Amino acid sequence: MESATARPEGLFGWMEGLADPTRLRLLHVLERHELGVAELCEVLQQPQSTVSRHLKILSSQGWIEVRRHGQNRLYRMSGEVDPAARRLWKVARGESERWATLAQDQLRLDRRLKERRGGGDDFFAGAAGDWDRLRAEWYGAGFGVSAIVALLPPGWTVADLGCGTGALTAALAPEVARVVGVDRSADMLRSARRRTAGLGNVELRRGSLEELPLDDASCDAALLVLSLGWVADPARALSEAARVLRPGGRVALVDAVLHDDEDFRRRAGQVWPGFEPARVVEMLGAAGFADATCRPLPPEPAAKGPALLLARARRP
Repeated sequence: MESATARPEGLFGWMEGLADPTRLRLLHVLERHELGVAELCEVLQQPQSTVSRHLKILSSQGWIEVRRHGQNRLYRMSGEVDPAARRLWKVARGESERWATLAQDQLRLDRRLKERRGGGDDFFAGAAGDWDRLRAEWYGAGFGVSAIVALLPPGWTVADLGCGTGALTAALAPEVARVVGVDRSADMLRSARRRTAGLGNVELRRGSLEELPLDDASCDAALLVLSLGWVADPARALSEAARVLRPGGRVALVDAVLHDDEDFRRRAGQVWPGFEPARVVEMLGAAGFADATCRPLPPEPAAKGPALLLARARRP
């Protein structure tokens, strides 16, 4: 192949290939995995027409190769990429490896590869009320289960902080001695009261997560599910969660992984565009918690919003 020095238009073409965000994301994925168009659409959350168009460009520039597998066409980064182009790719890869969008792509890719191995879970959508519908549309319906499993010692008093319409409050009530739901929105609490009517061990209170209307050491566990991203001062909210827990009490937190979808953040009314797992562990430690851990959750197939993380910790 003629070198870029002798044929500078080749260099211009390679630079053009790497200059588009979608093509850069495709190359990050296809360097390590061989995938079909439908899988790439799922990972990148882009329509087939868009993905196919960028695959065609990358193929014409020699970045990727394709092979047939039955009725499908599978794509991967070419093993015959020009050495000069590969050096350019290494620079682009290194400069973009901390891009939050790539972390989101990797989480969706991990789930897709797990499904290939037959380990995928069925997705059951169901929601009531507008907020429930939005949460199911953005994140799916299974994230709460992970948080509940992180808690659930029988006989505990659980604080559902940012309880919203009370879906998790109602789910927790049969499993624990008492549930106290706290939310700053009067409209959300009205929906929560309707949902938890008849549950004698549920108490709902209006208040801010930065100034909880709960006594010191009055709860055994605290649950923050899709609430920290809407709080102006997450660190203070976690300190308040620690304050209301008894020694040995547990906290479980589910929220978005850091993303750069500014349009989504505005539509969702989020104060914070998600959190890095390491930052969550750091905040939990600063709030007085011990044994803090945080990990991303596999995105659910129907979820259209950012991937989620699960954190847990203990009050010493």
